[in-house]
Amino acid sequence: MKKQMIWTAVAAAVFATLSISAVAQNIAIVNGKAVPTSRAEALKQQVARSGRPITPEVEGQIKEEVIAREIFMQEAQKRGLDATEDYKAQIELARQTILIRELFAEFQQTAAVTDADVQAEYDKFVAANGGKEYRARHILVETQAQAEAILASLKKGGKFEDIAKKQSKDPGSGANGGDLDWAAPGNYVKEFSDAMVVLNKGQVSAPVQSQFGFHIIRLDDVREAQLPKLEDVKPQIAQQLQQQRMAAFQQELRAKAKVE
Repeated sequence: MKKQMIWTAVAAAVFATLSISAVAQNIAIVNGKAVPTSRAEALKQQVARSGRPITPEVEGQIKEEVIAREIFMQEAQKRGLDATEDYKAQIELARQTILIRELFAEFQQTAAVTDADVQAEYDKFVAANGGKEYRARHILVETQAQAEAILASLKKGGKFEDIAKKQSKDPGSGANGGDLDWAAPGNYVKEFSDAMVVLNKGQVSAPVQSQFGFHIIRLDDVREAQLPKLEDVKPQIAQQLQQQRMAAFQQELRAKAKVE
């Protein structure tokens, strides 16, 4: 009798241990079906990736959401909705989306942009955009005769800004008295930049022909290029490099694929 009681106690202890383990693995039992804790963990990760902090209140909401989904899913299955072709097609699309997302996430980890990569890209930017910046104004017209007439008017004391507002066919700068703001010579077509860089401050050019028409250019000022500091543009450079690598990765896979 005593031996039987001992075995009964042992069995009860084992059952209790198994029950505790089952509770730990399942977030709930809905209509007799276990709902695994892993579902809540997966949902929690999604919430965390969105930037929302996981507080006890949020964890409670996640648990209720997982339970509600199980209830609704059971009802949908009871009605046979999981056997429809539309459901199967959507499941396949969802499977593809998740797998592709995981592929890209893995690639981003293995091909992560380093500080050295960002520095190298910044150095290239500085090399391409360093030097001098020019602040110029221009008046753009269609014919050389119009440009010559404007130049003559300027020599007689006409105000450059007023003439630009009235006669320039460049709507952007014309409304601002021909002002083109600060820019490197490389921002302009070659004919324009070549004529601009040889001017002295305050000097007005002869008519300059480009693909847009005829320009009368006035150079207002020159300064060393004002480039952003590395720390100010580091996130944007890193993002751009990551996007470039991702695009190259996708193109590489596409190129290697045999599509018939």
